[in-house]
Amino acid sequence: MNARQAVVRAKKINRKYLNMRAELWPDVDDEMLWNRKENDGFITIPRAMPYILYIMDTMTVGKPISSVYFSLWCRVYDQSFIIINDTNVMALEAGFATQRGLTAWNSRMKLLVELGFIDAKAGASGNYHYVLLLNPYKVLRKHYDQNKIPKNAYYNALVERVTSIGAEF
Repeated sequence: MNARQAVVRAKKINRKYLNMRAELWPDVDDEMLWNRKENDGFITIPRAMPYILYIMDTMTVGKPISSVYFSLWCRVYDQSFIIINDTNVMALEAGFATQRGLTAWNSRMKLLVELGFIDAKAGASGNYHYVLLLNPYKVLRKHYDQNKIPKNAYYNALVERVTSIGAEF
């Protein structure tokens, strides 16, 4: 598919979804809907993120890492790089609100580094002041190739989703 065909296809899909939405929810004002092109504070995430997050948590039994990983994605820009100035805020965003929240957050960050989903460098706020998010598709594929992820229904569903959206795995 060339660039022109991609634009035509995107417009057709957009029109289809807008028409369907208007049919199903005729009384909903556009002002009540989130539009990433009109509202500040949007992010871009991999379309297969639900599968990625679930598989990540199966890799760290008893110490789920997905909420920490997702909070990082909610702060990243196109450079795949984050500067964390307040680790307490990051711990809270990831759901670690207790007194030991920062300790739990740090342990999850360490797991994310060990598993290769992120890389981190120390700075003023600690060991995770500078964070680089790596391509989760590539990271999961590497784990799968090393037999660290079983070929089960979730992995197969991830492969199907990645393939259907045309992403590189």
